[in-house]
Amino acid sequence: QLVESGGGSVQAGGSLTLSCVASGTIYNHYCLAWFRQSPGKGREAVALIDGDRITRYSDSVRGRFTSSRDNTKKILTLRMEDLKVEDTAMYYCAGRYARSCDGGASAFHYWGQGTQVTVS
Repeated sequence: QLVESGGGSVQAGGSLTLSCVASGTIYNHYCLAWFRQSPGKGREAVALIDGDRITRYSDSVRGRFTSSRDNTKKILTLRMEDLKVEDTAMYYCAGRYARSCDGGASAFHYWGQGTQVTVS
């Protein structure tokens, strides 16, 4: 089970940090990720951390967002800086039972309930 927190409303240029706490068994070598979804759009992968701890970011957030994982504490974080109006979305953390993060949203096996980020 994954539970996100940290969303909220912020002005453009501001910052937010999202957290995702995992319960149950989260294997250190499995992929974890952050996705986001705006109304009328599909889920977009924002940050992907594979089993080798290699992190990839979408072009739209690279240089502004930073994700990290603490396998001991079972926490995934997403630090978001220089937020833009277009970052407004519901943000989800997700995991899959594989080392790689390939395959898009449909390849992920478990999801959090989401946390809303609104940038104005």
